[in-house]
Parts: sequence; structure tokens; C-alpha cells
Amino acid sequence: MELFDNHRKLFRTATLFFIGLTLLVAIVPAMKVQRNNAPLPGAVPLSEDARKGKAVFIAEGCVACHTQQVRNVDMDKVWGERPGIAADYADIHRTDFWRNTATLMGTERTGPDLTNVGVRQPSLDWNLTHLFNPRIVVKESVMPAYPWLFAFKKEPGERDKVVNVPESYTQGKEGKYIARPEALYLVAYLQSLKQTKLPDGSVTPEFLYKKKEKSSAGDSAANASPDGAQLYMTHCQACHQENGEGLKGAFPALKGSKIVLDENPEIMAEIIMNGYNGRASEGFGPMPAVGTNAGLSAEEVAAIMNHEKTSWGNNAKPVTPEEIQKIIDIIKLKSP
Repeated sequence: MELFDNHRKLFRTATLFFIGLTLLVAIVPAMKVQRNNAPLPGAVPLSEDARKGKAVFIAEGCVACHTQQVRNVDMDKVWGERPGIAADYADIHRTDFWRNTATLMGTERTGPDLTNVGVRQPSLDWNLTHLFNPRIVVKESVMPAYPWLFAFKKEPGERDKVVNVPESYTQGKEGKYIARPEALYLVAYLQSLKQTKLPDGSVTPEFLYKKKEKSSAGDSAANASPDGAQLYMTHCQACHQENGEGLKGAFPALKGSKIVLDENPEIMAEIIMNGYNGRASEGFGPMPAVGTNAGLSAEEVAAIMNHEKTSWGNNAKPVTPEEIQKIIDIIKLKSP
């Protein structure tokens, strides 16, 4: 019992025991995991702008409301093509020797998960408008605005990135809002967030707890056509709005659009698959290749087109999946 009677020996023993246990349980296993952990072969390192944007993302507290983790449950399918794995986070390093990075995986989804947001919403113009004031593009959004990431200029310079802010938000001022470097860095980081494809031959982890659909002899749910309205809401509504009227000076309207009403579906299908930048002179930013980025099938593209062709007073000839498949095949042949 001498150990317990001598406080110096007791504290030395407890300290050595604590250090040994820490090495055995925490540090050594962590070092082993670190040695055996590496990014996926196709992972793209952050660019210098994206690295700076990551620092802005952390500084502005975005980690408090947005996660970057696709759980292996069925409800998380909307956030990524597969559940997240350890290799997805292998390239996240300490900020410097003294500081660890923030927990980018997050703990809450007050806002949507951002694991694959670079694929879901790659548009620079949309992201900048959304940062300036989220209610411009999503009326129901509870996300705070970040006006300090922007500056107002009466005469923007050639190198300034002008933000497409509707007149109702400029308070009658003459001039334009431009993005500060911090805003551009932040968007560069958001655009870099894309799930890396698993190497060829690797088994893609399955999502768990899938909903079992009841089937019967007369049940045709499995063969039902894609829901064009739902697909439009997922892939198009953020820019072109629920009413199809877009945003003046930011995103063009689909209501009454000549391209949408054209009986020849080639141009419209090609825009959906490859994007479009033919209206820059009117102040509209480039449209990303929504169909290609999201991996939409011919049936899904046709469903979106038919929704747009028959909504908001539009009354155009519907298209068939077969027509769209032929156009997609031609587009693929043209691609380098």
C-alpha cells in the first residue's frame, strides 16, 4: 500500500498509465489507420482557390448547418450516388501544425448535404446569387444572406464578376453588385465538392433500409414513367423557378420560350445535356450540362421536356423517350 501513501509515486504512476493507455488506444491505432488510408485514385486535390474557399466555408460557419456525409440509408440517395466511405475524407488535412481542420462532415442538416453539390448545382451565377441572398432563388430558404462577400460598384471593371441581382434587391441604386474574392473562393470550394467514382471493378456500397414496394398483378408502378414535375423541381427549378418565369437579368424564362415551344426537340435536348452559353450578351450566365452531370436517362430528359412544354401556359408537342435517345446518341458521337 506504499503507492497509495506516497502521493508523488501515485501521480507518477497514474500519469504513466494514462500516457501508455493513450498511446495504446488512441495514437497508435490512429497512426495505423492514417498509413492505411488514402484518397480514391480518381480524387482531385483542391485547387488553390478551392483551398482558400474551404477556409471561408469554415470561417462563415457553414459547417454548422451543412453536412458532408452520405449515410448508407435509402433517404440519403438524394445527396450522392453512393454512401460515403473513409477514402472520401482521406485528403482532409490539418489547417496547420497547431490547428486541426473543422469537422467538415458536420452534425446537422439545417441545409442540404453538400457532398455532391458540385454536381447538383455547378452554376457559378446561381451560387453567387444564392450567397448574396438565398431568397432570390429559393423563396422558402432559411439560410442567412452573406452581403459582406459582395461589393457595389457604379461601373464594374472588366475583371469584376457581376452578380445577377434582380432590380427589386438593388434598392433603386444605379450600378451592379460584384463578387469579392472571398465569394469566388467559396464557390470554387462548393463546385469542387463531387463524389469520386469508385475504381473500375469496385463494388459500390448499397444503401440500406430500402422501401419495399408492394406489387400485384395489376400494379404498374415499377413501369411508371418518370415524374417530369419532380425532376424539374430537382434539377431545374432552382434557376428557372417554380413558375417557369426565371429571374430577370439572372436566369431566362421557360414560359413562352421559343426553344421550349419549338416542335424540333434537338436544341432543347442538347441544351439540357451539354449546357448553354448563348445569351451572355443579355446578362445571363452559362447553363451547366444538367443532363450529363446528373446522369439523366432519355426517359428522364423527355419527362422534364414534356413538363416544360405543357406547363405555365406552354402548349407544345410532347416528345418521346425514343426521340430523345436518338438525339443523345448523336450528341455523344459529336463529343470529343
